[in-house]
This record gives sequence, C-alpha cells and structure tokens, in this order.
Amino acid sequence: MRRTGSALGVVFAVFALLATAPAWAASDDLDFYQTADRTEVGTEDTFRLTVVVVDAPANAQVKLPESDDFSILSSSRSSQRSISLSGGGPAVIQDVTRHVLVMQATRAGRLKIPPSQITVRGKTYRTQPVELTVKAGRVGGAPSPGQAGRGGGRQPDPFSSIQSQMQQMEEAFGDMMEPDRPTIPRGDSDLFLRASLDRDNVYVGEQVTLSLYIYSRVDLSSVDAVTMPKLEGFWTEEVESPTQLSGEQRVVDGIPYRAYLLRRRAIFPVKSGTLSITPAEADITTGFLFAGHRVHRVSNALKVKVKPLPPGGPEDLPNAHVGNWRLSMDVSQTRVELGQPVTVKVSLEGVGNVKNVTPPALKGPAALKIYDPTTTDKVSPQRHRVQGRRVMEYLVMPQRTGSFTLPALEFTYFDPRARKYEVARTDPVTITVEAGAGGASSIASGAPQASSDQANEQKNVLTAGGLRPVRYQARFEAPGVPVWKRGFFVPTVLAPLGLLLGVALIGGVRGRLALRSEAGRGRQQAKAARKRLADAEKLQSSGDVGAFYGEVEKALHGFLEARLSMPVVGLTREVLAEKLTAGGADAERRAKVLFVLEACDFGRYGGGGDPAERQKVMDAAAAAMEGWA
Repeated sequence: MRRTGSALGVVFAVFALLATAPAWAASDDLDFYQTADRTEVGTEDTFRLTVVVVDAPANAQVKLPESDDFSILSSSRSSQRSISLSGGGPAVIQDVTRHVLVMQATRAGRLKIPPSQITVRGKTYRTQPVELTVKAGRVGGAPSPGQAGRGGGRQPDPFSSIQSQMQQMEEAFGDMMEPDRPTIPRGDSDLFLRASLDRDNVYVGEQVTLSLYIYSRVDLSSVDAVTMPKLEGFWTEEVESPTQLSGEQRVVDGIPYRAYLLRRRAIFPVKSGTLSITPAEADITTGFLFAGHRVHRVSNALKVKVKPLPPGGPEDLPNAHVGNWRLSMDVSQTRVELGQPVTVKVSLEGVGNVKNVTPPALKGPAALKIYDPTTTDKVSPQRHRVQGRRVMEYLVMPQRTGSFTLPALEFTYFDPRARKYEVARTDPVTITVEAGAGGASSIASGAPQASSDQANEQKNVLTAGGLRPVRYQARFEAPGVPVWKRGFFVPTVLAPLGLLLGVALIGGVRGRLALRSEAGRGRQQAKAARKRLADAEKLQSSGDVGAFYGEVEKALHGFLEARLSMPVVGLTREVLAEKLTAGGADAERRAKVLFVLEACDFGRYGGGGDPAERQKVMDAAAAAMEGWA
C-alpha cells in the first residue's frame, strides 16, 4: 500500500491549526468572571480579587472594579494559552488572561465589590459582583475554598492555592515583595528596560518605591549611562544604587530572564492627583571584549494615583507628616546650678520622609533661655522603606533659680496603614535651678557673668590726691651711624657669594677624589686579576683540568671588568669584541682575549688535558693582560 502525505505535511498542518484555532474556537459569549480568595476579611487584612477573561480579542479593554469601600494596593496581569486535544476532535485553544488585585476594605459591614466590565465588538460584558463580610481589625485565616462571586458551577480556580501562598508571603514579608510583573516588549524581547512601582495608589506623602531593572537573555558587559525618569511632583530619596551588575533569575510569561537592578528610589508625592513618571533610559553594552555591542533602551512610563489626606486632621498638615512616627524628649540633667547649660534633644523616629519631616519646636518659660537647635538626620532604609531619626538638639540656659517646666510636645501625623490621624506625645520635664557657688539668684540680662577674681578687682579708682598731672619725659640722643657704614655690612653682603664659591670648590674636589678613587679601584681589580692568574698557573700541573680553566677565565673576566669599568660576564663574543674596541684594545689583544675564552670553554667541557695546550692558554692570558695602558 502506498503512503499518502508525509510527516512534514502533518507538522505544517498542526501549526496552521494552532495559528487559526483561537479564531474559530471562541464562542460568541466570552467566559468572563471575577472571584475573591475569601468571603470574610478584616479591615486590616488584604485579599485578592482575580478577574478572568477567556478568549478576549487583543484590543479588548477590561475595566476593573472601583469602589470607595475598597482600596487597591497593587495590581498585576498575566496571560497564558492552553491547548486541549481529546476524543480525536479538533484542538481547543484558549487564551486566558488574569488580572489580580490586592485589595483592602476601608470599613466594616456587608460590602459588595462592583462587577468588572469588558467591551468586545461593541458589546459590553459584566461579571457578577462579589459580596464580602468585613469585620473590624484583623481576621486572617485561609482563603475560602469555594471562592466568592463565581457562578455557573465552574470548578474552583486551580491557582487559588498558589495565590494563597503568595498572599501569606506578602503579609509575612510586607514591602520586600514587588507585585509588579513586567510585560515583554515585542521589539526588544531579548533585552529590555523595565520600571516598576511597589504600589500605584497612595496618599499624599506616602512612600512609593520606584525600581529600575534590566531584563536580559544575553550576556551583559556594562551599563554605560542611566537616565532616571523626571519625578515632578515627588520628593525623592535614594534607597539602593548597585555599583556592580548582579542578576537574579526571573521568569516572565514562561520565559527565563536575568534581572539586573539598576536603581531603586523612594518617592514621596507632594500633591494629589494622577502623577506621571516619564520613561527611564540606559546605554547598555552586551557581549565581551571586541564582540561587544552597545544598545539603547527606553523603559515604560508609569502613573501614580495620589489621594489627598482624608478629612479630620489639622489644617495645613505638611505632606511629610505621613508615616508612622514616635516622639521623645531627652534632657541631659534636671537639676543644675545657675549658669550651667542644659542639653535637650527632641527626637522624631519612624518610617516616612525623614529628611523633610519637622519635629515640634521646644518651648519653655522666660526663665529658661532656649537657643536655636542643631539638626542631625540618620536614615537607615530597611526592606526598601525609608526610615530613620531626626534629632533637634537645643541648648537651654537658666536665667534664675527655681523650678521650671518644659511643656509636653505633640506631633500629629497621618498613618496610611491605619488610615487615620495619630498624635505622638512626650511628657513634660521639670528642671530645678539652684544657686551657684557665688550665691547669686539671677543673671543680668545681656551681661556676661564675671568670675570672682575679676569682680573683686578694683578698677578706675581715684587716688587720695586726685588725678595726677600728665608729665612728659624726654632725652636727646646723637644721630646713629648708617647701616652701610658699619663694620658688619660688607662681610654680610659678601657672605652669600663666598658661600657659593665654597660649595663649588668642595664639589670639584669631591669629583676629583671620586675619579681618583675609581681609577684606584680599577688598578686594584687588575692587580687581583693577575694574582688569580698566578694561582691558576699553580693548578696547571694538577690533575683538575676544569679548575685550571675556570680560574683562568675568572682572572681574565676580572681584568676586563677593571679595564672596561663594566661587567662582562654573560656578554656574547661579538658584544665583548665591540666593548674591547671601544675600550682601546687593539686587534691582536682582542684576538688573544677571545682565544683564551674559547679555550677555557672547550677545556672545561670538551677536554683540554694536554699540558702544552694549557701552557699556551696561560701565555695568551698573560699577554692579553700585559701592556694595556
């Protein structure tokens, strides 16, 4: 039987089927619903609302629910495609898009989350609303297995357990987790720049953490330049700025990437409304060494919805007074002597815009003079949240004795987590001022305190006879001799010239002595070389041929170093001949030197046992040393 078709044809048919399946597998009615991971929550709990749409066109816009009874802390979006082949029928392909909202109720009661909406080809679809029971405080507990708000008998969401674990992790680690999930751009899927926010719906003055990442599937060499977004309407504080590229593995839409953190900043909105964050830019070099390639990438733009502070707080409350703060007042001593200062530290510590917050001013009675404070800040970000301490140190100077009270201080702020205004207070402090050693009970205003010895000192006291007349006493002296006519003038003027001549004379004498000493050393070395040659002559008759030739070679090397004033051991024969020529040696002497060196090499390593040969080498070495001026 002859086969029809081929395996390649089957593959092409399957790909064609997959490409066209979403068009014919979708029904006229979308599968569109929303579910909550629990049916009972507390006002301090967070829960997740999942909005699911199946087989929606690419241009379909989903409108997520909005309600004053709930706050959206973060939102994320994910998509996946499922293919089902069963029963021998055609493939069923579904594109499932999930929108996950992390929400929190703003009040207690039986509340309802409005339905979500989607418009497809002019037709609007709506989900069922979700009803929740909200209690005051924290309820906690695991998500309900039969998720609220879902009708139609569909099976529970298979990702509910994963969402529950994610929620527990987020509640455990708080701000360490970033709910933002990047989307892969079409043009730059291998390397793209992504800016993200840990939240996009906050109050005025509440921190938003801006992170800038590089997502890459290629090797990175360096980041040459980074241009951060323009943050108009925000007070910014640097949280993290790595100096080296350190990537971590992340999976985006099922594709593994290496994510590199470039910058992380804490931004505090200073006005309400929808604030825009422009895209960031970066120049990145990929590859290594000569194979590197430089690319330019632009991140996504962001928007932050900033809510004004709710009513019920003080008028004109600064936007930096948002966070969680503790106020304290520390006094160096509460019992002092008059004239001794007291140091008072007013500390404001907590989470928020530390460098822009203003602690309450220290006030006191008129008997305590309070000088202007000095301010110090200590910022120590933790888990990407800006926190620290601002300390205002006052110098208080008592003006009279008694007991005086520094009144309690109050600092009003808005806590965005509790969504209410709080007041941090200190206790009043009483300072007891005692009389000093001198017994004074007060200090004159504007006059410095004088010491006891200065107070007892009599000044501007008239004598018994009244004022004495002013008398002038004078004497006449002969005019002095001019300086240039005195005896020390000429030697003083000529002394520098004489000193200069003396230094020059001493330098010349030292140079001559150095030349003479060098010449003397040369003569001594030549004499030592001749003595070594005489010692070699004693070895001529011995049986140690290698010792004889070695001693002759050392004697000749020592003599040449003395005459040429340079080391010659290790020089090649050609270079040595050039040095001998430059040193004034004639051709015959050069030939004898080279002959002796060659004979010594041959005698040590190749024989040289003939006494006549040894005597010939000895005579040539002596002749090379003699008669050299």
